[in-house]
Amino acid sequence: MFSYICTDIDHFLLGVLRRLLGTLRSGWTQLSEDPVRAVSSFAQHCLRPWFGAFHYLVSSLRSLILHSPPVVVDSEAQPVVQNLDVPASNQRSVDLSFPDIPTSRLEAPSIKWLLETSTDPEVFLAAATLVPRVEWPLDLDISDTLHQLYDIYTSCLDFQRQILPSLKEKASACMMALSHLYYGRVLQEYPSHGEFLVQGSADFEVLQKMRSECAVEDEQMVAAAVKLSSAGNGSFWWFYSYLQDRTDSVPEWLSHFLPYHFVTRRVDKEVEDLVIAVISKLLSPSSPSTQIIANCTLLACVMVGVQFEKKDIVRIDKCSALPQLAESLLVPFEKALWASDGGDLDRDGTGDGRRAWKLLGVICRILELAPRYAPSLQTMQNLDVCKKFYSRERPSEQDDSSVSLATLRNLLHFMFAAAKVSRDPARVWIEQFTLKDNLQSPDDFDCLVDSLDSVNSDDHETAGDILLLLCSMGVSCSPAKQYLFIERVIACMGSSMPHRLRHAALRAAHSAREVLASIDAIDDAKLREMVLTKFSPAVLTAVCPRPDATPADDGSDCFFDDDRDLRYLQLVFALARNSNWRSHLVGGGHIDRCISIIANCCEPYTSHAFYLAGIFLRIAPEQSSVTLLESITEQQWCDVMLNAWSCASDIIEGGDIHGVEFLPVLVEGTKKYMRIALQSDLAQLIWGVDRVLEELERGSEQREGAAIAVKELRIVASDKLEKLRQ
Repeated sequence: MFSYICTDIDHFLLGVLRRLLGTLRSGWTQLSEDPVRAVSSFAQHCLRPWFGAFHYLVSSLRSLILHSPPVVVDSEAQPVVQNLDVPASNQRSVDLSFPDIPTSRLEAPSIKWLLETSTDPEVFLAAATLVPRVEWPLDLDISDTLHQLYDIYTSCLDFQRQILPSLKEKASACMMALSHLYYGRVLQEYPSHGEFLVQGSADFEVLQKMRSECAVEDEQMVAAAVKLSSAGNGSFWWFYSYLQDRTDSVPEWLSHFLPYHFVTRRVDKEVEDLVIAVISKLLSPSSPSTQIIANCTLLACVMVGVQFEKKDIVRIDKCSALPQLAESLLVPFEKALWASDGGDLDRDGTGDGRRAWKLLGVICRILELAPRYAPSLQTMQNLDVCKKFYSRERPSEQDDSSVSLATLRNLLHFMFAAAKVSRDPARVWIEQFTLKDNLQSPDDFDCLVDSLDSVNSDDHETAGDILLLLCSMGVSCSPAKQYLFIERVIACMGSSMPHRLRHAALRAAHSAREVLASIDAIDDAKLREMVLTKFSPAVLTAVCPRPDATPADDGSDCFFDDDRDLRYLQLVFALARNSNWRSHLVGGGHIDRCISIIANCCEPYTSHAFYLAGIFLRIAPEQSSVTLLESITEQQWCDVMLNAWSCASDIIEGGDIHGVEFLPVLVEGTKKYMRIALQSDLAQLIWGVDRVLEELERGSEQREGAAIAVKELRIVASDKLEKLRQ
C-alpha cells in the first residue's frame, strides 16, 4: 500500500516539476543574453509563485515518506545562539531593528529543498545561483544541504579528481552555493566548532582540496571559505590585484560575508587587509548603491569592535539600517584611533587601533556617503592623534615620506568628515570647526604649522585643510613659529594657487590679524620686513588674482564676494589701526580695491560699510592717500557713513573692542559727510545710532567715552532732521 502511495506521489511531483521546468526554460531562454539579469528575473517571475506551494508540499510529503524531521527547525525546540559572543567588557550589541520575517515566508526553504532533491541540471543550476540572493535564517538547518552539495560536487570529478568538462558549470554552481552556505553554518554553530562538510575530515582540508581543483573564476569564493575554516591558514595575497579588475558581484559577496570572520573571531591581518581592499573597490564609483554603502559601513563597524546580533548580520538587504549603521560607526572608530597612540601599533593590545589605522584611508568615503550622523565634538583629541603621528614620523626627515604624508592627509580628511566640516571650495568662508572646552594651545598651532611646512608644494588640498583648521584654533602660534607661519601663508596666497588654498590662506591671515596689526611689537627685524613688504601684496592677490576682473564677473574669483570681502575688509581694518601699515596699504593697492567695491558694500544691513568707513577715515590723514581719496564722491562718502551705522550695533554686540574704539572717529566722519543726507537717510541713521547707544549702555565703563560721542551725533542728526521737516 505504501509503495502505491509513493508511486502516486512521485507521479504528482514529476508533473509539478515538469510544469515548473517548462516555465523555467521559457523564462531562461528569453533572458539568456544577460545571465545576471536572468537569474534575478527568474527568481522574481518564475520561482517565487511556486515557493509557497512547494514549501507546503515538501513539509507534508517528506514527513510522510521519509520519516525525517522537517527542514525548518523550530527555534524554540532547538535554540540557536542569536547574539554575538560578548567579550569581557560586556559591551552590548547593536540591534538594527529589522522586522522579523518568519522562516516559512522566506524563499530559502524551497531553494534548499530543490538543491537536495532536484535531478534536473537546469533546475539545480537555477536554485544554486539563487543561494546568495535570498535570506538564509539562522533557524534553518542546512547541515544536510552542505553534505548534499559536497556529494554533488565530488560527482563532477573524474578519477584524477579533475572536474569533468561537461560538468564544469554544475561543479561551479556547487562551489558557489557551498561557500555561501558554509559561512552561514559556521555562524549558526559559533562558538561551537564542527566538521560541517565531511564527517571525519577537517573543513579546512576539504575546502583547500576543492580550491586546488576549481577553476580560477571560482577560486575567490572557495578561498574565502578556506580562510573562515581556519583563520591561521590560507592566503588572500592574490585577491588584491584580482579585485581591481573585477566588475562582477564577487566584491559585494565578500562585503556581506567578511563580517562573519569578525563575529566568529576568525580574523588575521590578511582578512583586515582584504576588508580595506573590498571597501575601496566597492566605494570607488561616484554613486554606489545604498546596499553597497550599508554593507561597507557594517564591515567598518565590526572592524573597530562594534557588535551586532547574528540575525542582523545574515540579512542580505541592510539598506534600511544605513542611518543606524552610520551612527554606530563614528564614536567607536574615534576611540580605536585614539587607542592607536598616533599609529604606534606596537602598543595596541586589542587590535582595534590597528584596524582603525587601516580603515583611515576609507573611513572618510564611508562617512561622506552615509545619510546622517551626529558630528564629532572631539576635534582636539583627533588633532592629538595627528600630533603624535607627526612627532613620531616627521615625514620631512624620511627618505621616502610619501606614506607618512598620505597618512597625515587621511588624518586631516577624517577630522573634517568627523566634524561634518565641508571641504567644498565653495564653502571655504562658511565652514568652521566647533572646538570643545577651548583645550587648544599654541603647541597645537605650532604642530599644524610644522605639518604645513612638511606637505609637498603641490599638495594643495592638504595645505588647505591645515590652514582651515588653523583658522578655528582660537590661539596663535608661538613666537618661534611666527616666521614660518607667515611665510607659508604668503606662499599659499600666490596667484598660481587654486582658489580654495588662496582663500584658506586668507582666512588664516584674517584669524591672525591682531598679531599682524601689531607689527611694531615684532622683535624679529627679518620677520617685520617680510610682513610689511610681502604680506600686503599677497593678500590682494588672494582676493583678486585677476586684475582685469569686473563687477559682472562671477565664479570662485568673482569681483566681489560677500563672505570673502568681509574677511578682507576686517583684515585691512585691523592693519589700518597701526600707522606703520598705512603707507603699505596705500602703496599696495588696497585703497584702490576698497574704493572699487563701495557700491557693493553699501547694501542695507551688511557689515562691510562699517569696516570700509574705518579704513577710509584712518587712511585719510596720510599724505600719500590724499589723491586716492579724492576719487570718492561726496555721495559715496555719505552712503558709506550712513550704512556703517545700520550694522554697528551688531558688531559692538559681537564683542569687537576695536569697533568700540573706532566709534568716535566714525561720529566725526558722519557729521562731516551727512550734510547731503535726505530725511529718510537721517531717520535711518538715528535708528542705527539708537541701537548702538542701547548696546553701549549694557557694556562697561570703558565704553562711556564712545557713548558720549554717539549721543552727540544723535543730537546733531535729530536737529538736522527737524530742520528738513519744517
